Amino acid sequence: MNGVLPAWLSALLSAFDFAAPWALLALPLPLLATRLIPAEPEGGSGALRVPGTVVGEGRSGADLAARGRRRAALTWTLWVALVAALSGPRLVMPATALPASGREIMIAMDLSGSMERRDFTLDGETVNRLTAVKRVGTDFIRRRAGDRIGLVIFADQAYVAAAPSFDTAAVARALDEATIGISGRSTGIGDGLGLALRRLDPRDAGDDAPSVPAGGKAAKAVILLSDGANNAGQTAPKDVAELAKELGIKVYTIALGPRDMADADGEQDVVDTETLRDMAQASGGEAFRVRTTDDLVRVADAIDRLEGGRALAPPLPLRRDLWPWPAALALLSAALLLASRRGA
Repeated sequence: MNGVLPAWLSALLSAFDFAAPWALLALPLPLLATRLIPAEPEGGSGALRVPGTVVGEGRSGADLAARGRRRAALTWTLWVALVAALSGPRLVMPATALPASGREIMIAMDLSGSMERRDFTLDGETVNRLTAVKRVGTDFIRRRAGDRIGLVIFADQAYVAAAPSFDTAAVARALDEATIGISGRSTGIGDGLGLALRRLDPRDAGDDAPSVPAGGKAAKAVILLSDGANNAGQTAPKDVAELAKELGIKVYTIALGPRDMADADGEQDVVDTETLRDMAQASGGEAFRVRTTDDLVRVADAIDRLEGGRALAPPLPLRRDLWPWPAALALLSAALLLASRRGA
C-alpha cells in the first residue's frame, strides 16, 4: 500500500487515529432498523390520503422523487457525520523529544554593591560585573532545559528570586531583571548558600519537585557566584558548605573579579577566593576563578559539562482532534433537512 499511495498521503493515514473506534459500529443501525422493524400494515396509519389534484399541478412525480432522494441523502449524511464525530477522529504526531536529566540546580548570585564595578568587557564595551553575569548566566540557564532550576539573590539578606522550576525561560528572566541594591549592598555568602540548600532539601520541596526512582537519588547542586568576602548574615560560609555535604548537594563556587584578597594591597571589596575554594572542597564540588568575561563563559561551559548526563526523554504524542469537522457537517445537514421539511 505504501508503494501505491503518495508519500504524504501514506504519512497522513499512518497518523490517523480514533479516540473511540467502537462508535463506528453504530453506522449500520438505520439499515438494521429497516430490516428488523416490521413495516406498518396498509390502512393502519393515521395519515390522510390526499388526491394528486389537491397537491397541485406544480409538483410532478419526478419532483417528489427528487425531493425524497435529497432528503434521504441529507439524512444519511447527518447520521454518518454524527457517528464519525462521536468516534473522535484525530491526527497523532510525535513531539520533539526534550532533554531530561532529573537534576536540581540552585543558582546563588551575589548582588552586593561591588557588582557595579565596570571591569568586564562585553561586545567590545566596558560593562559592570552584573551585566556580564546576566549575559552568560541567562544563556547557561536556557541551555539547561530538562533541569529544575531556581535562583537565590543575596547581599545583606538572601531571598528567592525564582523558585525551582522546569521553566528555565522564567528563571532566566528573573536573573535578567535582578537589580543591585534590592537586598542591600553587603555580601552574605553563608545566608545565600543556606537559603539555596533549603530550597533543594527534599523536606522543603514543593509538589512540583521531580520524582526520584526507587533506590535512586536526584542530582542536586548549587552554583554560587560572588565577587567579595562574607561580611553580612548570620551563618559562616564554611559551616553551610559542610551542611551541603551532609545533604549530598555539590557546591560550585565562582570567584569573580580581577583581584584576590591575597594580593589586594589594602583594596576594599575584593573577592575572597580562598573561602570560596574551601566551600567547594568541603561539599565535594569545584571552585572556579573568573577574571574576564571569557573566563566566565569557559566556567559556564565547564559546569554545564560537569552537570551533564542529559538524555532525550521519550517523545510524547501530540493529538489534533478532527471531530469538530464531521460535527459541523452533521449540524449543517440537520439544518438543511429541517429547511426542506418546512418548504415541503
